[in-house]
Amino acid sequence: MTNTSAPETLIGQPVPPAANARFVTGRGFYTDDHRLPGEAVMLVVRSPYASATLDPIDTSVAKGMSGVLDVLTGDDVAHAGLGPLRSLIERTRPGGKRHFEPLFPILAQGEVNHVGFPVAAIIAETMPDALAAADCLNITYHARPSVTDTRLCLASDAPLVWADAQSNLCFQHEIGDEAKVNTALAQAAHIVSIDIDVSRVSANPMENRNAIGDYDQRTGRYTLITGTQVVHDLRNELTRSVLRIPEADLRVISPDVGGAFGMKIAATPEHALVLWASRRLNRPVRWQATRMEAFASDWHARDIASTVTLALDKDGHFLALKLDSIANLGAYLCANTLHSPVNNLGGLSGPYSTPAIFARVRGAFSHASPTSPYRGAGRPEATYAIERVIDAAARQLKMDPAALRRRNLIPADAFPYATGFIFTYDSGEFEKNLDSALAASGWSTFPQRRITSEKNGKLRGIGIANAIEIAGGPAGTPLEEFMEIRFDAAGHASILTGLHSHGQGLETVIPQVLHDQLQLPLESMRVIFGDTDLVYHGKGAGGSRSAAIGSTLAVDVARKIIEKGRKIAAHALEASEIDIEFAAGRFRVAGTDRTLTLADVARLAFDRLKLPKGMEPGLAAQSVLSPHNANFPNGCHVCEIEIDPETGVVGIIGYWAVEDVGRVLNPLVVEGQVHGGVAQGLGQALSEQIVYDGESGQLITASFLDYAMPRARDVPSITTQFNPVLTKANTLGVKGAGEAGTVGAIPAIMNAINDALTHAGASEIEMPATPLKIWQALQNCRKDGRP
Repeated sequence: MTNTSAPETLIGQPVPPAANARFVTGRGFYTDDHRLPGEAVMLVVRSPYASATLDPIDTSVAKGMSGVLDVLTGDDVAHAGLGPLRSLIERTRPGGKRHFEPLFPILAQGEVNHVGFPVAAIIAETMPDALAAADCLNITYHARPSVTDTRLCLASDAPLVWADAQSNLCFQHEIGDEAKVNTALAQAAHIVSIDIDVSRVSANPMENRNAIGDYDQRTGRYTLITGTQVVHDLRNELTRSVLRIPEADLRVISPDVGGAFGMKIAATPEHALVLWASRRLNRPVRWQATRMEAFASDWHARDIASTVTLALDKDGHFLALKLDSIANLGAYLCANTLHSPVNNLGGLSGPYSTPAIFARVRGAFSHASPTSPYRGAGRPEATYAIERVIDAAARQLKMDPAALRRRNLIPADAFPYATGFIFTYDSGEFEKNLDSALAASGWSTFPQRRITSEKNGKLRGIGIANAIEIAGGPAGTPLEEFMEIRFDAAGHASILTGLHSHGQGLETVIPQVLHDQLQLPLESMRVIFGDTDLVYHGKGAGGSRSAAIGSTLAVDVARKIIEKGRKIAAHALEASEIDIEFAAGRFRVAGTDRTLTLADVARLAFDRLKLPKGMEPGLAAQSVLSPHNANFPNGCHVCEIEIDPETGVVGIIGYWAVEDVGRVLNPLVVEGQVHGGVAQGLGQALSEQIVYDGESGQLITASFLDYAMPRARDVPSITTQFNPVLTKANTLGVKGAGEAGTVGAIPAIMNAINDALTHAGASEIEMPATPLKIWQALQNCRKDGRP
């Protein structure tokens, strides 16, 4: 009988992520779970000064101590011919000259320029041995003046980070039509200009940075085990820039990763140090950062000070937007320090029709740790600028903030829509997002709730943010990705991919797509990633790219499996290939009940005698593809807060997010991504900030006693709705989801807080909106005689 039952569809179903059970039951396998015979440990001695020269280091006493195997300094690095870390991104200075790039050695060579910079590495049998030796290192520092404040970095009297640069300006990037913007400003009925700060933060993953280096004298190959997002690019960076060896001589393994968020993309000095030390000692070398060490030496993020100006006509239509920013890069340039300040400026357009936009970004050196991408990588910064100034404009024009936004939204029938400023959007229903968010949050009845709060002695505010971002980019040239599927003779499939999963549900979402294409049971598939010896190419996880490119690759390799399977089935069923149909996991001779399952075909594929003449045994397919273009996830977030004016404490009463992430492959996974992103945005908006002392450059927030992470009680229940508008940029119409929550959360929360403050007569404040800062704003308001 012919099986006419419809195939089961898993795309769009809330299948629980396969990795969750092992993570929550302690069965994850992280870098620290790898144990190699004969391991030594490495301790990195770091600079306690923000800026200093240092004399040659006397290591003689430390080297002679019990348990110490080696002590390495910058002089040893130079003698070994190891190269520096390099920027992989090009920018220019005024006049078109290349950006200034300082030497970034893996150990200090004559000077240090931020607290926490690596000065020496001690390799010992045990960590107590290494710590004892560190106390005996003779290091003489000669302290110099420093600058860490973003708004002071480019001042004429600021201490120079790099004398050879002649200023602290690393690059200056300008984009847009400045003349057109200036003309619009001159003719505008309303001009609103505000200064905003996007604070410096630390990613603070649960799993601190770590690495195990293992050199094999027999083969001359290195192995690096470390938590990273991009194993292939990390291998390439280390082999080309630092170790100066063939790529084939380094294997990078990245097992389970306990949080990354962009910070674990680029190579770090410690990656190179454990490999080099392992070769010197001919034994594995392990390094694990402490939390205090991480605060000082991890790549930081954000830290941009901006002036944003919006021009409007008399009816509240946007005429022009201007942004002038200083991005605090820190002292050195890691591989992608120069990415975030510039690459996602297109988000300044938002979902609005603004005729003219101009942006100027100046990248400035300071005596702080280098910055790198962090969840959003420039997207939250751009959205924060446009959404904050819109709220300021609404107050100045005495308009409802939602109504002002609605007046300027791009209509649904305008796509594809060229913003005139970097991006061309292919799809979206921005007004529907807005309507859904306003309805869900009860926006229209907020005034009554505010009155109720005031009767109870509290201040209440509501904030809104329309967010749009680029995903899977850069626009026009999305990164390629690799996937391979291999069947065994029993019909089980191994899926190898250059993507990496560290919380995105990749091990479940990709099998969901393959299930729908091939009707493979989820339990018969396993996903392999994070090993340069097993997966020959890939660009890893970042930029909200995994679902879009991963699903596209899954469809393509499934198509190739069906093509080969059809040939095998035709041969086995003694039929013409054109008469073979594939549906519901079976190959069928059209119009008959003669069928073979995919598992049957997989078994036949390993029997050479049952294959068509000349066909190679086995059933496998691989694909390297790029999406057709970048995609543009978008949404609308609303946040409602209450403030206790006596303490300045903020409570989030409600949070609503309407997201257009295209086709939703797994709503459980996507909702988790949105919630995680909102939580990280909430942390930055309310409490998180890396703080250096303005005089000494010392890191003040060097532990969780001083750096305030959000607690569970701070994160509200988040109501999430989807408004899927499919994109044509990839096969299944998927848009990115990983960064959407953060992009919308920061402006929505800050707009809500400033709504409450300004309604009470206080001035707006900048993030983080700590209780002290809020309390002081209210006290200043009372001192000024305002109500």
